[in-house]
Amino acid sequence: MSYDPGGYPSVAVTVDLVALTIRDDELCALVIRRGEAPYAGQWALPGGFVRPDEDLDQAATRELVEETGLAAERLHLEQLASYGAPQRDPRMRVITVAYLGLAPDLPLPTAGGDAAGARWAPVAELSPGRLAFDHDRILADGIERARAKIEYTPLATTFCPDEFTVAELRRVYEIVWGTTLDSRNFHRKVTGADGFLVPTGHTTTRDGGRPAQLYRRGGLRLLHPPMMRAADMPERLPRD
Repeated sequence: MSYDPGGYPSVAVTVDLVALTIRDDELCALVIRRGEAPYAGQWALPGGFVRPDEDLDQAATRELVEETGLAAERLHLEQLASYGAPQRDPRMRVITVAYLGLAPDLPLPTAGGDAAGARWAPVAELSPGRLAFDHDRILADGIERARAKIEYTPLATTFCPDEFTVAELRRVYEIVWGTTLDSRNFHRKVTGADGFLVPTGHTTTRDGGRPAQLYRRGGLRLLHPPMMRAADMPERLPRD
């Protein structure tokens, strides 16, 4: 029996990106203002349709550059999840594969392609209903993935420059988790985790106080014991 593509439903595949960074002491997400229907003029996550000649990773990096001018090489990029509710896109049946990208203090984006605007938005401002399609849910899932992974991996260091202080790393945890951590306990935990941080032998006074030791990320892949979130951390963004 010969294969007839026309005998199967038409389904398109897209990629969407939850790109997170820390700017002005706030966790921020990269959003674009849609320039075309559907949802023209509404904010959304950057992304678009996968071309026939590219894989998912290639599509994600291309869309990021086209719509925001930011290079994916500057981000830690990983697949987040797939989303395939039948009515998630009013145009046709569209399944999207979402990516999570993290990086320290990325530059301002420049809108391009079919994006009419692009900016870093504090996640606290992106209340449910602000984003097109089901991007509220995708963003919430991306933020929760970041919050969870910095508990048991060194992923928090991706928000830091190549060399950083323990205080700067602690501030990453506080911003991503939305809580305040005890500085002495934090210092003891991160410097006591073999392979988590490597001293550079240099110090800095950029925090405005006494010279602080600079570190870089070590080769540790899993933190044991993990860094646990405080019980009073704010609830995650609503999924619906």
